[in-house]
Amino acid sequence: MSNLLSIRSVFMSQAAVQPIPSSPTSPRAVAVIDIGATSIRMAIAEIHADGEVKTLETLMQSVELGREAFQSRRLSRKSVEKTVSVLRRYKQVLREYGISSPEDVRVVATTAVREAVNRLAFTDRIFIATGFHVVSIDEAEVNRITYMGVMPHLSQSEELADGKNVVVEVGGGNTEMLIVRGGNVLHSQSVRLGSLRLLQTLENVRASAQRRRGLLESHIRRSLKQLIESIKQDAPIHLIALGGDMRFAVHHLLDDWDGNSLAKVSTGRLVKFTESLMTLDEDAIVRRYGGSFIEAETVGPALLAYTMLAKHFELDHVFVCDTNLRDGVLNDMASDGSWTAEFRNQIVRSAIALGRKYGFDESHARNVAELSRKLFEQLADEHGLDNRHEVLLFVAALLHEIGLMVNLRSNHKHTLYLIRNSEIFGLSQDELLQVGLVARYHRRATPQPSHEVYNTLGQPERVVVSKLAAILRLAIALDDTRTGRIREIQCHRESRQLHIQVHGVDDVSLEQIAMRENAGLFLDVFGMAVLLRAGK
Repeated sequence: MSNLLSIRSVFMSQAAVQPIPSSPTSPRAVAVIDIGATSIRMAIAEIHADGEVKTLETLMQSVELGREAFQSRRLSRKSVEKTVSVLRRYKQVLREYGISSPEDVRVVATTAVREAVNRLAFTDRIFIATGFHVVSIDEAEVNRITYMGVMPHLSQSEELADGKNVVVEVGGGNTEMLIVRGGNVLHSQSVRLGSLRLLQTLENVRASAQRRRGLLESHIRRSLKQLIESIKQDAPIHLIALGGDMRFAVHHLLDDWDGNSLAKVSTGRLVKFTESLMTLDEDAIVRRYGGSFIEAETVGPALLAYTMLAKHFELDHVFVCDTNLRDGVLNDMASDGSWTAEFRNQIVRSAIALGRKYGFDESHARNVAELSRKLFEQLADEHGLDNRHEVLLFVAALLHEIGLMVNLRSNHKHTLYLIRNSEIFGLSQDELLQVGLVARYHRRATPQPSHEVYNTLGQPERVVVSKLAAILRLAIALDDTRTGRIREIQCHRESRQLHIQVHGVDDVSLEQIAMRENAGLFLDVFGMAVLLRAGK
C-alpha cells in the first residue's frame, strides 16, 4: 500500500480540517514525526494547560529505510527522496492545523537512520527540502521514553505490582528491554534482533517453509540468549510487550481491547495466531487482516520472537501496552523536557550501581553530590540551567573518582573514559559525554580547546560543562576532609564575591585551603571569587 494511512479517508482532502485557533488559554497544537525502519509516522496532538495530551490524528507511510540500512549501511537516493516527499505532505497537513513553529514539531529517527553511514547527508537533505531538523535518538533515549510511557500502566496494575516486569519491544532493527521491579529499573539492554534483520537472514535461502522457520527460530534463540541471561528468575516474571506487531495481534485476538489500557492475552492464543501467520504470505495477510505490505512482511518474525520469550519463561499470559515512541515524545513536549523526580531517581540509582562496580568511595561521592545539588539550586540565577543539568551534575559528582580504579595518575582522564563507555539508564551518549567531561574537570587543568573530546563540543555544550565543573569543584572542596561534616550551606552574592556560609561547623580552615585551590575555575566562568565562612 503506497497511500498514506490515516484516520481521514483521503490524505489531501482537507476541507474539514480547520487551523486550531491560538489564545492564552487554548491548547497548544504540536506534532511528532517518527522516521522508523519500516514507516514514517506522524502524530498530531493538543497539549492542554494542565499537561494533558490529546491525539487528534495519526498518519503513516511505509518506507524501506531499515532494509537498506541494515543490509548496506547506506540509504539510497531513491529512499531519501521518498522520505522528503512524505515529509513535504506531512508539512502541508501541519499547515492546515496551524502548526508552523519549529518548537511545535519534533522529528526523530531511530535505528535505521542511526546506523546509516550517510545519515548526515540524509538529515541535511531533509532540512534543505522541508526545514525539519531530524534528531537521531539512541537506545538510552528510547529506553527513557519507554519507561515514562509504560510506568503509569505498571503502577496501576495490581497484578504487576508483585514480581519482575520485563518490558520488551521487538522493532525493525533492534529489540529493547527494560527490567522493572517495584518501580525501579534493574536493567536495560538493546540487542540487534529485529524483524527486518531476521528477514535478511533468509534472503537468498531456498528452503521449505519449515526449514525457513527453523532458521528464524535458531537466530532468535541466539539473540534472546543475551536478554535471558540478564533476567534473574528470583521473582515471578511478567512479560509486557510493546510495538506495532503485538498491537496488531491483540486487536485481532481481543475484540474488546480499547487500545489504551493494558491488554492481557494468553500465550496459547498468541502462539496459535503466530503459527497461522507464519503459514501465510504477505498478500494473504493483507487480504485477511489488512495493513500494509511491509507490516505483513515483518509481523510474523516479530511475533515469533515474543512467543519464544514467553514460552522460555513458561508464562501463561503476555501483557501488551500501547505505549509508543510518538506518545512518549508528545509527553516530553508537554513537560517542556523536564525530568520527573522518579525518573531522576532511576538515573541516580544506575549511576550509584556503576560507582560500586568501580569501587568508589560511596560516602564521599554522595556527600559531594548532595553539596553539588545544593550549590546548583542556590546559584540558579547565576548559571541559568535547568533540572536536567542538575541531574548531570549530580551524576558527575557521584562518579568523579571512578578513574582511581584504573590508575591514580591521570585518574580524571580515566574517569572520562569509563563514563563515556558505560551505560547509565536514561542518559544518552551526548549526556554521558557531558557527565564524563564535568567529572574529568573536577581537578587540575581547566577546559582547553586542545583537549580531546571537549574540542568537539559546540559552544552551548562547552559552557554547560564549564559551569557544572566549576560548581563540582566547590562541592569537592567543601568535603575536603571526607567526613561529611559540612551538609548545610547558604550562598549569597556580595558584589563580585560568592559567600558560602557553612552551618553547624565552627572551624572550616581546611576547607578554606581547599576552596582557594579549587575556586579558580568558578572565578573564570562566573566572574566571582569564593569566600567560605563558618556559620553560627
